[in-house]
Amino acid sequence: MEAASSAGVLSHLSLLEVQARSRGGPPQQQSRVKELKAKVEALKAQREQLKVEIQTQKSLQKLRSSEDRLGADEDEEGMEEDEESSQLLRLMARHLELTDVLRAHHLIGGYDIVNTRQGKGVCVSLATAYEGVYLDTYNLEIDFKPKVRLGRHNIPPFIPLSVLSEQSDLQAGMRAFLDTLSQHLNAFVGRRQQLKLEQHKSVEVMDSNVLCSVLVLMLSVPRTKPAVLCTLEYTDHTRCLPTRVHFDCEDKQLSDSPQWKRSHSLLMKTPVHRALTAMKKMAFIL
Repeated sequence: MEAASSAGVLSHLSLLEVQARSRGGPPQQQSRVKELKAKVEALKAQREQLKVEIQTQKSLQKLRSSEDRLGADEDEEGMEEDEESSQLLRLMARHLELTDVLRAHHLIGGYDIVNTRQGKGVCVSLATAYEGVYLDTYNLEIDFKPKVRLGRHNIPPFIPLSVLSEQSDLQAGMRAFLDTLSQHLNAFVGRRQQLKLEQHKSVEVMDSNVLCSVLVLMLSVPRTKPAVLCTLEYTDHTRCLPTRVHFDCEDKQLSDSPQWKRSHSLLMKTPVHRALTAMKKMAFIL
């Protein structure tokens, strides 16, 4: 009797264990599936990394083999091909390096920034250029504590720093302010550089201000016609092109002639030194 009772209890316990296992099955399977999926993703990432490493090793091996072949006494044509291949690979590597540098430079807004005052401020360097030629570099310190404010700098005094910082809301971020300031600085050095590049004997600079926002030129014209006084005004200080061009001459018909209307269009749309060169080629000026 006791044996039968014991067998019944064991049978019931076995049934409960089976039921518990069956109820615990799906969560265990789901956990296993998630684990396998994660492992698959990790293996995929590792595969992609291995592909990159293999490709890099192939390129390096090709470069080494090219250099080895260049060291051997092969025919001239083969050496030229290997040298071109080697130069191409070097250029590709250099291109990738420069691309990374430019990407990093872009992340900080394209400006060189150095921490100052133990991290309480920064010094920003703004390089200027015109027609691919680097010109002046200006430096500006910006303090962060107790609030964002402008510090020491070598920005020309006629650049309205305070106004630009208020308009750009310096407290909200530096990027807009630095972009606007860079536009003003590059436009200024661009206008100044145009004036330096103006080398025509028939053109005399009569007047100009420190901002190079007003330029007065005396233009000598062919034959016995009187000289023409040309005034260029740059009211938009973020541009290198004038917003107004005015001719003044004793001969009123000359300033209203088609050739001077064309000259007016050239000066409005083209840097002044290039416009004057074009006017000289067309015999508008001597």
